[in-house]
Amino acid sequence: MAKASSATKIKLVPLGERVVVKRAEAEETTAGGIVLPESAKDKPQRGEVVAVGEGYTKSDGTKVALTVKEGDKVIFSSYAGEEIEVGDDVLLLLREGDILCTL
Repeated sequence: MAKASSATKIKLVPLGERVVVKRAEAEETTAGGIVLPESAKDKPQRGEVVAVGEGYTKSDGTKVALTVKEGDKVIFSSYAGEEIEVGDDVLLLLREGDILCTL
């Protein structure tokens, strides 16, 4: 489904209702122009969907596709998902239910 932007070009295929998101870059400076050290930067709660799973399986065995798709910009819960390293990239693997909205 999605290819990581690193030189290894690993394909990620999340299972079921899971989604892979590339987190947006943290702000380097404040609104007043103060440069933030690495320890003071908050991890953004927004990013871009790079891969989606097949969807939910209902109790009768039918599949329900996920609402989000590759390329969607999303906002997600602050403690949602697991960070995974793929080549040089750090991606976030989370459930679609952890996504709060699309942009």
